[in-house]
Amino acid sequence: MVVVVIRIVDKCWICLGFGSGLGRNDKSKVRNVEEILTIEIKPGWKKGTKITFPDKGNQEPGVIPADLIFVVDEKPHAVFMRDGNDLVLNQEISLVEALTGKTLELTTLDGRNIIIPITEIVKPGYEVIVSNEGMPISKEPRRKGNLRIKFDVKYPSRLTTEQKSDLKRVLGG
Repeated sequence: MVVVVIRIVDKCWICLGFGSGLGRNDKSKVRNVEEILTIEIKPGWKKGTKITFPDKGNQEPGVIPADLIFVVDEKPHAVFMRDGNDLVLNQEISLVEALTGKTLELTTLDGRNIIIPITEIVKPGYEVIVSNEGMPISKEPRRKGNLRIKFDVKYPSRLTTEQKSDLKRVLGG
């Protein structure tokens, strides 16, 4: 939730903007009023979503007030990137892990810990999709997008002669 306090310039309610208060020496034709506007941020709102408060912007006597419009922006996350309703995670793994498997332990955006076993051989461009672990879909509160895990295999920078022969023996090369 976001609370916004706005200051409104309006006709004086005592003199109705004519500048003649009831027995007051104050000749002010306007008054300042504070109003609190509340924005309920819904899970899954996308960048560019607009929240409009009709007639709450740029108010002054004799002028039709404008609408006050807020536009949602997204802060970058250290681990995940948003792609529509999906979350994308770029995961680096070693060559050994790519060939033999790995178990990923991730903390979701809502603080849950999930375990994802990677049991297949990871090839270039390999991607694992975990259903229902992406962003909430704002118009369908019970549904979420997917978590897409993209792998980047890190190869060793050098191998000894013995390591090379072992790999040839094991992999049949």
